[in-house]
Amino acid sequence: MIIKNEKIFLIIRFIILIVLPAFCTFYNTIGLIWHLNYTKEITATITALQVFLGSCLEISNKNYKKNQDNH
Repeated sequence: MIIKNEKIFLIIRFIILIVLPAFCTFYNTIGLIWHLNYTKEITATITALQVFLGSCLEISNKNYKKNQDNH
């Protein structure tokens, strides 16, 4: 999938690079303070999702740039 709209790309990029890591850190901290169940598992899952989405976004960005160069 190639994200062609720059505004959508920047929003998704912001979520992946800023929001997810910030939320993961927040949840991990609150979970440790309040002894919430499955804190490690939830934060590990969020981190894995962030890495997966970041990789997909980078592949999409490279494919988009490659298509732009061919036109």
